[in-house]
Amino acid sequence: MKAPHAVSRLRAERLARSAKPFMARGGIKGERCPGCRLVPSHCICALLPAVPTQSGMCLLMADIEPLKPSNTGWLIADVVPDTFAFGWARTEVNPALLALLADPQWQPYVVFPGEFVAPEQVVHAVPTLSNSSPFGQRPLFILLDATWAEARKMFRKSPYLNALPVLSLNPEQVSRYQLRRSKRGDHFCTSEVASLCLELAGELRAAETLQAYLDVYTHHYLQAKHQLPPNLLGPAHTRWQSLKRS
Repeated sequence: MKAPHAVSRLRAERLARSAKPFMARGGIKGERCPGCRLVPSHCICALLPAVPTQSGMCLLMADIEPLKPSNTGWLIADVVPDTFAFGWARTEVNPALLALLADPQWQPYVVFPGEFVAPEQVVHAVPTLSNSSPFGQRPLFILLDATWAEARKMFRKSPYLNALPVLSLNPEQVSRYQLRRSKRGDHFCTSEVASLCLELAGELRAAETLQAYLDVYTHHYLQAKHQLPPNLLGPAHTRWQSLKRS
């Protein structure tokens, strides 16, 4: 069995601090697979992808995000080997997070809409694998994993992010995320944002894998919610299989 990744470990830490059990809906007596968080009958652990990447992901997660089965930061950690996850708090900062941001192997980028930032702090591109940084630094994408209201608060109240460049994405597509409701099609889930970042960094294989993995996860999640078996011949699985064969 694969060792627990960063989001899995953060979830375990958050559960250990809970005064009462976190009760996620679904499953027989709430039973869920510890590897993929789906009900056992719809488990996708056998599909766990392995894609090497040069980019890293740093998830700053709002308090209960690691506990939600619908959280897609977990999927990022499944796909991107160098994924780091930290719980966010206004009054304290994990020293390991500060050490990561200061690590010279990484060039951190805070992924956030440029309209909320001074123009001189905003960037719209990152060095790709074929056009690497002159210092050999790898891109580290900092994703605020929270609701939009929470993310804005996190961005404003995290002074250690102030000196970092802000990567503003301008995606043309509409979000396909279906597990939580949003009134806007340009509000992307965390996994979709990570996929767009990987694409910008020239890591197209990883970007496509993460998006296809999200589609498979979403399909299994919704089928389980409606007490239906997963359709292994449907669009999500067809795309996943074709990507594996390519």
